[in-house]
Amino acid sequence: MIRKKRVFIICGEASGDLHAANLVHEWRKIDANTEFLAWGGDRLSAENVTVVKHIRELSFMGFVEVLKHIFQILRNFKECKRNISDFEPDALVLVDFPGFNLRMAEWAHQQGIRVIYYISPQLWAWKQGRIKKVQRFVDYMYCILPFERAFYAKFNYEARYFGHPLLDELAHFKSSNKNAIENSGKPYIAVLPGSRRQEVLRKLPVMLKAALHFANFDIVVACSSQVPDECYTTYHQEGISFVYGKTYEVLNGATLAIVTSGTATLETALFRVPQVVCYKSNPLSYVLAKKIVKVKYISLVNLILNEGVLKELIQDECNVENIITEMTLLLNDPARSGEVLRGYDRLHSLLGEAGASQKIAGSMIETFPQEL
Repeated sequence: MIRKKRVFIICGEASGDLHAANLVHEWRKIDANTEFLAWGGDRLSAENVTVVKHIRELSFMGFVEVLKHIFQILRNFKECKRNISDFEPDALVLVDFPGFNLRMAEWAHQQGIRVIYYISPQLWAWKQGRIKKVQRFVDYMYCILPFERAFYAKFNYEARYFGHPLLDELAHFKSSNKNAIENSGKPYIAVLPGSRRQEVLRKLPVMLKAALHFANFDIVVACSSQVPDECYTTYHQEGISFVYGKTYEVLNGATLAIVTSGTATLETALFRVPQVVCYKSNPLSYVLAKKIVKVKYISLVNLILNEGVLKELIQDECNVENIITEMTLLLNDPARSGEVLRGYDRLHSLLGEAGASQKIAGSMIETFPQEL
């Protein structure tokens, strides 16, 4: 009897949990003879993967926040190593989350564990020196952005690209015949404040105040289950709905969106909803990041297009007046909204078609020795 493969997965954020869950789903279609254990979230749990550490305990955003929680992070490293050692996996699948996962890659390599990295760290944006760690400690790298493979090729490292797995999630959503969320019947503005507590506390008040300026619209906030309820309940009032775990339903019926920079900007674009991109972090973290980040844009949409199609309101520019100004343009100026929608069309053509999760799963399975 052929023994089961053992795969340990580490992801530290909601987007990584989503992609890891879809990967496992497609993996089992190809090869059901695999046992998974993970540090992850609700999406992996829904795929019947045992999650021994939840992402709500892992996500610390920014330099200052990391320093504040440094002892917890160090304890997490020890606990994760112990979990992996006890499980004795044939491979470690690391999903994004580079500050943690690149260190785990080095340790796992030293233990003789095959290291597969899914969703490349954004080395092209900052800390390019970490490419040496990838070269030494990562056996297989899988990218989900079209320009990343060429980036690695510049360092004589072969990375694999099969398309963006968000297209799979979108196709699954559309095939499920789910509709937009129920509301008063008025058009509504979608507010996506992020999946981390710090993000929500810092940006949601600004986003809501701007959205309330548009009296002819309701407001629907896409809430994250990773964020405590009290971060939202403060803002409950007539005309504002708070919807948990239904981001795609929210986007499916939205006229306009105010979105925290991250995967959500790409999801919003794939639903063809004109959006304003917001980013606001701890002031010291922002100053430090600005000195080392080497990219022109912060949103995935603009990065992939290599063009400032979306308005990015960063730090002090992320204020009520600026959000209102851009939202007004998107609502009332056909030239501006048309520019955004044409950008979305180009984006979709660059990302390709659905099927990436299945192709990536198949490719990962092929990396295992034949006897496993």
